[in-house]
Amino acid sequence: MNPAVESNPPVSNFPTTISKEVINDLPLSRYDGPIQLVTTPGEMHVAVAELKKEKILGFDTETRPSFHRGKSYLPALLQLGGAEKVYLFQLLKLEDLSPVLDGILGDPTIAKVGVAIRDDVRKLRERQDFKPAGFVELADITHKLEIVNTGLRSLAGIFLGVRISKGAQVSNWSRDHLTDAQTVYAATDAWISREIYMRLRDLGLAKDF
Repeated sequence: MNPAVESNPPVSNFPTTISKEVINDLPLSRYDGPIQLVTTPGEMHVAVAELKKEKILGFDTETRPSFHRGKSYLPALLQLGGAEKVYLFQLLKLEDLSPVLDGILGDPTIAKVGVAIRDDVRKLRERQDFKPAGFVELADITHKLEIVNTGLRSLAGIFLGVRISKGAQVSNWSRDHLTDAQTVYAATDAWISREIYMRLRDLGLAKDF
């Protein structure tokens, strides 16, 4: 069992802010369930069929970092985490993204939850346009609770009592073959977003779908 499930603090103990020092003292948590890499149209159609069965998905993207002024890249990876599995779509290997963009990211009946998702969605639309629907920004919910630190790592610490690693964040996400560290990192971000949302929902602070 992932430690995030076991480390939930009492509702009354939720702080409105959390320091890096406090986060660094929390137990490290990472996703240890099944991860499905999606690199072909056939794999994408199978993944979309499975994802359509979900009501709440953790959402994130990863982009190759740029170390030069004025140079930027479009998202290379799309992560969607369900109840039993996380799917990683390697966007550079998929020519037509319509099945997942229109079928999942455009479906208003499936919640896609995450942090700083507006920029992610905008960049995805630059790669291939679609009509987004059903997105839920965790920071919008936690701002209403007067939470000051609304980054994913901070929210994992506040609501789940765990620490997630950001070690692979600036690695090359455009590479043909992702490393094990990259796949676990990417899957963890989508999974922990869903875990935070489920925690908020169970507390009556976020709506059910």
